[in-house]
Amino acid sequence: MGKRSHRSRAVVAVTVAAVLGAAGCDAFGAGGPEPKASQARKASPSPSPTPVWDSSPASIAAVGDSITRGFDACAVLADCPEVSWATGGSAEVDSLAVRLLGAAKAATHSWNYAATGARMADLTAQMTQAAVRKPELVTVMAGANDACRATADAMTPVADFRAQFEEAMRTLRRAAPKTQVYVASVPNLMRLWSQGRTNVLGKQVWKLGICPSMLGDADALDSAATLRRETVQKRVEDYNTVLKEVCAKDLRCRFDGGAVYEYRFGTDQLSHWDWFHPSKNGQARLAEIAYRKVTGRSA
Repeated sequence: MGKRSHRSRAVVAVTVAAVLGAAGCDAFGAGGPEPKASQARKASPSPSPTPVWDSSPASIAAVGDSITRGFDACAVLADCPEVSWATGGSAEVDSLAVRLLGAAKAATHSWNYAATGARMADLTAQMTQAAVRKPELVTVMAGANDACRATADAMTPVADFRAQFEEAMRTLRRAAPKTQVYVASVPNLMRLWSQGRTNVLGKQVWKLGICPSMLGDADALDSAATLRRETVQKRVEDYNTVLKEVCAKDLRCRFDGGAVYEYRFGTDQLSHWDWFHPSKNGQARLAEIAYRKVTGRSA
């Protein structure tokens, strides 16, 4: 039995060696020539994918609310699109459109479809209008009016806000699949209240109905007023989370990372008619932020 087992193992060893030799040891991934396809891959590496984001769009459309319309920046309770951070032609503001296209081209290749009082529910209709132009970039600033309601209870629910923004993006994508989108965060309404409440004239204008959920009873500091403002502020933060998350699902969408929300608007950056909306100086600061985010360069 011992000799027979020895001879059997020898035969098996010789057979295995012969098979592996004939296979060039490829069974173990070593030895022998590489396949031609592998050689070709090494000789001609795949090119890097073309970046989706274009930092030099040739045309711009703006959608959103009163901020993008330049409300109260030139006269009391009036739009002033000439000083809009997104598309205005004013040299004092140096809008995003002017910075990207130059003044002459901005006059013919930028369009403002924002509307004072607009909420996220209105964005789909604005996107429909903007898409007709086939702009290479659409700017979005919306959400403040969803928080600025008659009462905190009347604010747009977060789930509705998300569904409305998603529908607006789908509407744009169906008509203009390659258009880029820059999304600005909702401003910090609590900070605007804290800045404006020091001005007597501003507080009188607030009584006309400007953001009552935050600005109503501006001097009240009791627990109920504090809770109301904190509730509104939390809703703004939730809206910004939605803007970030929905934008992140689109390869051609860029959120500002909370830059507008974090910007510390001072009295120079607020309208001296209502001490809430951006002044011309404030519009210029918004244009700077947008330019940095769209191009990746300093203003």
